[in-house]
Order: sequence, then C-alpha cells, then structure tokens
Amino acid sequence: MVITFERKRTSTVIVMYSLYLYFLGLSLRNTSKALVIFRDKKRSYVSVWNWIQRFGSCQVYKRKRISAFIIDETVIQIGWKHHYLWIAMEPVHKTLLGIHISENRNMLVAEKFIRSLVFKYGRHTVYSDGGTWYPEACKILRLKHYLHSPLEKSLIERVIQYFKDRTESFDDYYPCSSKRKDCDNGHVYNWIELFVSMYNNTRIAKNNSIVTKEEIIS
Repeated sequence: MVITFERKRTSTVIVMYSLYLYFLGLSLRNTSKALVIFRDKKRSYVSVWNWIQRFGSCQVYKRKRISAFIIDETVIQIGWKHHYLWIAMEPVHKTLLGIHISENRNMLVAEKFIRSLVFKYGRHTVYSDGGTWYPEACKILRLKHYLHSPLEKSLIERVIQYFKDRTESFDDYYPCSSKRKDCDNGHVYNWIELFVSMYNNTRIAKNNSIVTKEEIIS
C-alpha cells in the first residue's frame, strides 16, 4: 500500500513535513503553527492528527513478499551515548523490514531482533556480515544463516548509506533533551520509522511503475 493524498486538498510535501516535525518531538499545535511557511492554506492541529492516524494505519509489508532477511548494524549517537541501529531488508523488493536500537552489540540483541522479524514475517534464511552474534542467534532460532554475497552486501550497505545521507545534517546524531537515564529512545524510533515508511513507499511506487511498463510492453 502506497501512502497517497489528494493533491487538491493537501500536497504530499506538506503532509510528510508535518509528520517529520511531529516525530521530532513537536506537539500537534506547534506542528500546525510551523506549517505557516506554506502560505496557500492554514492547517489545523486536527488535520495533523488525521495525517498521523492515516500514516500509522498503513500496512506496508506482506509476508508473501519476504524471501530472506538481510541484516546489518551501524553506529548512531543519541544524546551523549553511542547506540547500534540494526536494520533488516528484503533482497527482492528491497524494502526495509524492521529496525532496532540497542546500547550493545551481541548475540542476545541479535536474537531479539531476528526473533521479532520471525514473529512478523515467518521463518526465513538470514544473510549477514561476519559478526559472530548472527550465526549464534540463528542457531538458537533454528534458522539458516549465510554470509553476505557481494550483491547482498552491496544492497544493505547502500541502504545504510542512504539512511546516513538523510541524517548527515546532524552527523548521525539524535538530540535527546530528556535527562532521564531510562529514556526509551521513542523519539528516535518515531523518526526512523517515518524514514522507513517513506523509503518503502518510494520502493513500492517504483516497483509498481516497473511492472506497469513491462505490462505495456508485453
């Protein structure tokens, strides 16, 4: 399912920008006030709330589309601490399947992340780099595990680089104003989930366009 909005009412740019501001931590009212830069029409906080509900109800993934899990992790900074961002993607349609943030990188974290993927999409072969935590986790979950081929490595590294290109304005750093030591990083998850949804909708729209062209040619 691709997120679409009626252009006569509100452009996709405005909707995505409002979601971006909201997931950065702005309230509904402050988000609607920030949209004053778009001078053609005033947006109320109720409209922003409706867009958030519509965004949250979209189901992007379907189990029948999953052929395998390609997994990798990268370092990000949240506040003053470094964390690991775990990313899983599907190699055929090249959509992102899931994310996870952790302070440590070990077998227990890898198993927790892979288990969540199995719960959502079923049991599939896992492809990863040479990290020892992946085969250990797959052994516990009784999943087949293989090292990345050059193609699979290129796919996941391209996604990670694409992700970092979008965050280079703050150098892969996520500000955290919370002084609590038990911050659950929910604000970071919200931003990344927005990125994942927008990335997947772009991929799905591109795949649908390719199929349409092939049908026309045939």
